[in-house]
Amino acid sequence: MASVEEFVESAGLYFERLGLSRTAGRVVGLLLVDPGDSADAPGLCESLGVAKSSMSVALGQLERGGLVERFRPPRGRRDHYRLAEDVFGRAFRAKMADFTAFAQLAEQGLGAVGDNPKGRARLELMRDMYAFMGREFPRLLDQWDRERRQ
Repeated sequence: MASVEEFVESAGLYFERLGLSRTAGRVVGLLLVDPGDSADAPGLCESLGVAKSSMSVALGQLERGGLVERFRPPRGRRDHYRLAEDVFGRAFRAKMADFTAFAQLAEQGLGAVGDNPKGRARLELMRDMYAFMGREFPRLLDQWDRERRQ
């Protein structure tokens, strides 16, 4: 059985592969398993053993990405951070812009490859797959939203 610390480190590595900083991924991991609803930046620094500057960058990245929300509790003196409602649906929706970018990259490649049939076939496959994902993925997320509400 994995410990909380091992899970948090695994989350850091996982989210790092998705483009977040490792510290940002560790914050997500910690907020997923933390029994409290939120944490302040100094508490996160202490729990994760990171510098204030690293935490500031990580929280900014997560907040801009819509993965965490910053708020101030009533009569609180510090901002707190909590996972956004449906954090993973938001993360997937944010990554959908990549589908368009990959399809556009494939189109650029098709313009550059000329008559090379193997290169054209690979680029057409890339373009078509990402165009398909761009069309179908929003429907899948909408279905998830409906199912989650039931």
